[in-house]
Amino acid sequence: MTDRINITLEQLRGMIGIQVEHNGRACEVVEVLEDGPSIVLRCLDQSNIQTSLHGNPTRRAPQTYTIPVLTPDQRELHAEFLSLDLLK
Repeated sequence: MTDRINITLEQLRGMIGIQVEHNGRACEVVEVLEDGPSIVLRCLDQSNIQTSLHGNPTRRAPQTYTIPVLTPDQRELHAEFLSLDLLK
């Protein structure tokens, strides 16, 4: 008998485009990573300045976060994933 949570990548990919709140910031799910699995959030309200290899500022880019979906033992949903709040 297995106690692992079975969540498919297809189910997670269905979240792409959904807007959520993460740590008080409005974000959008933009990617699903197989490793973990994890989801990638892009902040909607702020961007960071990216630098070149030499440390020179080059452009503004949205801040992103990678959120694990499952705990390392894959038996529970990760607390950070559970803390996401749907917007709209």
